[in-house]
Amino acid sequence: MMVMQDDDDSSRGSEALLTVRNLKKYFRTSKGLVRAVDGVTFSMSTGETLALVGESGSGKTTTAHVIMGFYTPTEGLVMYKGINIGIPIEKRPLSLKREIQIVFQDPATSLNPKKTVKDILETAVKVYGEGVKLERFKTILELMSYVGLSEEHLFKRPTEIGGGEKQLVALARALAVNPAFIILDEPTSALDVSAQSKVLRTLLKIQRDRGVSYLLITHDLGVVRNIASRVIIMYLGKICEEASTDEFFGRPTHPYTQMLLSSIPAMTEEDERILPTRIESRGEIPSAINPPSGCRFHTRCPYAMEVCRKEEPPAFNVGGSSHIVNCWLHSSNTRV
Repeated sequence: MMVMQDDDDSSRGSEALLTVRNLKKYFRTSKGLVRAVDGVTFSMSTGETLALVGESGSGKTTTAHVIMGFYTPTEGLVMYKGINIGIPIEKRPLSLKREIQIVFQDPATSLNPKKTVKDILETAVKVYGEGVKLERFKTILELMSYVGLSEEHLFKRPTEIGGGEKQLVALARALAVNPAFIILDEPTSALDVSAQSKVLRTLLKIQRDRGVSYLLITHDLGVVRNIASRVIIMYLGKICEEASTDEFFGRPTHPYTQMLLSSIPAMTEEDERILPTRIESRGEIPSAINPPSGCRFHTRCPYAMEVCRKEEPPAFNVGGSSHIVNCWLHSSNTRV
């Protein structure tokens, strides 16, 4: 499956849409303090698609849920258009709730199985609090047509349609309030290949037509390659590497990034060309309750040095302002 991005990015602005600064989110459990997100800093611009990538337990979904307001930060700042949104979602003004939407991994659990597609979308359209019933019905039909659903889906329930169609309903519901920023939490992982392709093409169309910004949470590097403009790799609550998508696939730098990429099966000659030399995965991701000292990846890294075991690596600039890596192997480069 290959869904190409538009080559022309000239319409994308440079306005700071989202700024996350030294974000920490800890959870107290009976076994100890879970450091799910532990000092994450990044920003994204209006109109771009930023992918947060990592294995389960990396902290990418927790980061997204803090941005959504499902969790409040333990420490740090989350700013949206200069407004502090590090507060519970129920305390946010309606305007922010409209602007920031989320599409979940499994639409079967995020859509009410007892309601029809019409009912689900009408509930979202009513958020505006405007228009008579006939106008709302027209809006629902327009939304469905826009995402690729036909009128025959109107009175069906989620249990009566396929996974890809469910996800298109979830997209239509998010679009009903005219958002500027959508968090995509593993939006295609529960879908077959043909459904994935349709959803990805719809996401690209939405961004092209409406200028919507996406924060993509995923472990699927194929999806990243297709729709993301920039990539951040997370490991055990920390950022390892940040780069443009082209730079990320063309010159992966952190050993963990190389490990992730080398685990992708090479299906074509192009895959063989761009995938790095295989680095075997060593061990499992450690517990966030008792993370390793120094670089958190050193227990699995084939290149670990003594400094890696003792000191947490700062961010180093390895390719202009757009390619940053947190790794002692690149300490000869300028610190960020």
